[in-house]
Amino acid sequence: MLTHDSSANRLLIVAAASAAASSLLTYSVIRWRSRTFQHAHASRASLVEPSNGDFDATLADPYDPSPRAGHLVWDDYFMAVAFLSAQRSKDPNKQVGACIVDRNNIICGIGYNGFPRGCPDSRLPWAKKSASGNPLETKYPYVCHAEMNAILNKNGASVEGAKVFVTMFPCNECAKLMIQAGISEIVYHEAKDQPAQSDSPLITSSFK
Repeated sequence: MLTHDSSANRLLIVAAASAAASSLLTYSVIRWRSRTFQHAHASRASLVEPSNGDFDATLADPYDPSPRAGHLVWDDYFMAVAFLSAQRSKDPNKQVGACIVDRNNIICGIGYNGFPRGCPDSRLPWAKKSASGNPLETKYPYVCHAEMNAILNKNGASVEGAKVFVTMFPCNECAKLMIQAGISEIVYHEAKDQPAQSDSPLITSSFK
């Protein structure tokens, strides 16, 4: 029998999943609009003609040997993993996810923003500001960013030459960590304001 708390938790999970799907849809639409259509010859729907002579566009032609059009490209797939990871974050203001991928499109590590292991989420503050002005009453001294956690969670000895997909533009501290780890490229969804002039390699989203 479901309790009130368990029902509420399930509703929260559904709401979080819906928010992630909405963000991913926005990301995918932006990418689709920014790319030229490369598969025009494969864009037609496969039609099957039933016995009554009507065409059904919802069914694929079983004799068509071509692959399905409209599947997720690698970038969209890994960004979706980053968005899904972000839904693990307990930060009430901003949920960020990161996914590190090697040259063979194999996931090396994932992470999201949260407190360090063993630190109770209910005992440290999640606030962005302090009424008394004390920075220790805010989340910033304690939170580990998604990129940092993805690097620390890596499933191999090295991420040299890897690519990271992150839902939000990295901060300067995470940028230094990724450089030191050997990550060579960043793909991000949400940008932050950047200075008009900067020598930072993040302007081109690449450390090469």
